[in-house]
Amino acid sequence: MQRIVLGVDVGTGSARAGAFTLQGRMLGQAVQPIRMWKPQADYVQQASDDIWAAICTAIRTVMARLPDVEVAGIGFDATCSLVVLDAAGQPVTVSPDGAAEQNVIVWMDHRAAAQADRINAGGHDVLRYVGGRVSLEMEVPKLLWLKEQLPESWDRAAHFFDLPDFLTWRATGSDTRSLCSTVCKWNYRGQEGRWDEAYLRAIGLGELADEGFRRIGTRILPVGEPVPGGLSAAAAAELGLQAGIPVGTSAIDAHAGGLGVIGAALDGGAPDAAALSRRLALVGGTSSCHMAVSAQPRFVPGVWGPYFSAMQPGLWLNEGGQSATGALVDHVITTHAAYPALAEAARQAGSTIYQLLNERITALAEGLPFPALLTEHLHVMPDFHGNRSPRADASLRGMVSGLRLSATADDLAVLYLATIQAVAYGTRHIVETLNAEGYAIDTILACGGGTKNPVFLREHADATQCRIVLPDEPEAILLGAAMLGAVAGGAHADLPAAMAVMSRAGTDLFPADAAVRRYHDAKYAVFLRMYEDQMAYRSLMRGL
Repeated sequence: MQRIVLGVDVGTGSARAGAFTLQGRMLGQAVQPIRMWKPQADYVQQASDDIWAAICTAIRTVMARLPDVEVAGIGFDATCSLVVLDAAGQPVTVSPDGAAEQNVIVWMDHRAAAQADRINAGGHDVLRYVGGRVSLEMEVPKLLWLKEQLPESWDRAAHFFDLPDFLTWRATGSDTRSLCSTVCKWNYRGQEGRWDEAYLRAIGLGELADEGFRRIGTRILPVGEPVPGGLSAAAAAELGLQAGIPVGTSAIDAHAGGLGVIGAALDGGAPDAAALSRRLALVGGTSSCHMAVSAQPRFVPGVWGPYFSAMQPGLWLNEGGQSATGALVDHVITTHAAYPALAEAARQAGSTIYQLLNERITALAEGLPFPALLTEHLHVMPDFHGNRSPRADASLRGMVSGLRLSATADDLAVLYLATIQAVAYGTRHIVETLNAEGYAIDTILACGGGTKNPVFLREHADATQCRIVLPDEPEAILLGAAMLGAVAGGAHADLPAAMAVMSRAGTDLFPADAAVRRYHDAKYAVFLRMYEDQMAYRSLMRGL
């Protein structure tokens, strides 16, 4: 009987389960959609029961295809969304309309803008460990919003979970938390192993301290450490598995992707400290995360962290990010006048709209020295949903310069290309900011949805002037989750050992020649200037 490990990944729109060998080879996966509600602008909600049901279906589907296997361990990752439960473990609404089952404030929800601003105005020392400013995407501002705006829900709540920790609780019944989630999204002082009581009291959440932190976690475990008790009998029955299977302490989805790629051997050897300082893990999806690790803490303005042991044990993590990447590209495509006809053409061709747009870009670029020249007079500022890093300003908005009085499929193809370039310039901005504080990043190990798009990869290599390395296993986030299960189940001694055995580098992409670099340097200068222009516009309007 073959021993395997299961990885479970909950993204923004779906739950996935993947089965892997102990050497990191995928044997099968299944995907189930999860629902989302948007009761008003900037409010995004889900239901934890719906998410768990999707996981159950996905795991049962995978296991039905794999007879004669023994599950050595299970690992979970998920988006950093806030889950609220009562003392009986039932959902507590977070919705302004009182929808009972909607008990998850999704990571991308921006309802807590005022609360985040008030927290940041306090100048608390703990903010040094989130790049200087807490983000409204994090959990503490959302908790403060809940207390102020839905006091009945606040009073009913017995458990506040980050979504990855909810999954391990649902799987095991153990009320533990992950160092990954609590350090990165809850302002937990991981390097000291404590909650910052003075900080919580100063911002208006002193009740959490009065209660001994029981609602936000009193036992914080490193990623991959076995969760006490293993898979419970109740969860095992729902998942179609054996009770007692080891369950690894969870990770945020992007950090699972980081585990899946950043430790891969390149050029014949596993990375040492110097090599790690040259690497960036780029995990792309609805949004993007950019993660770098170092032996010493590096305080980078506008970039989250430094977080101690949040991804790799014993190392400090800096985490940059873009609030909308895949979501931005989809928005630009689906709101364009040419979209309905192009989507129908893709359906009839048995293709995707991205493939059709990529083919159109190739055709339009015939006779040009390189395809990127198509956007010479079309520029996009990609902060349609604010800027996560390094501006750390959720109030920023998107801009487009160079539109014509035309809305054909060709116009959409060029706008699509310009949007992808803008996302790549955002990555370049993060890399430059990290390098200014001691990193020497010249290699991006990329995974996630965007890495399946050759135009996305080409423009990132050329815009950033970095080598792009793709993982041998395309589903690197699922692989990272499986590593957590492998470590919990004793299949590998620790995470570094699991990374060394289970992750492998695949295809390399290198930047194009000097002419392409000069072009992107000019467009990047426009990208930076567009921010200055937006600030100038705001100043002019404040003068009214």
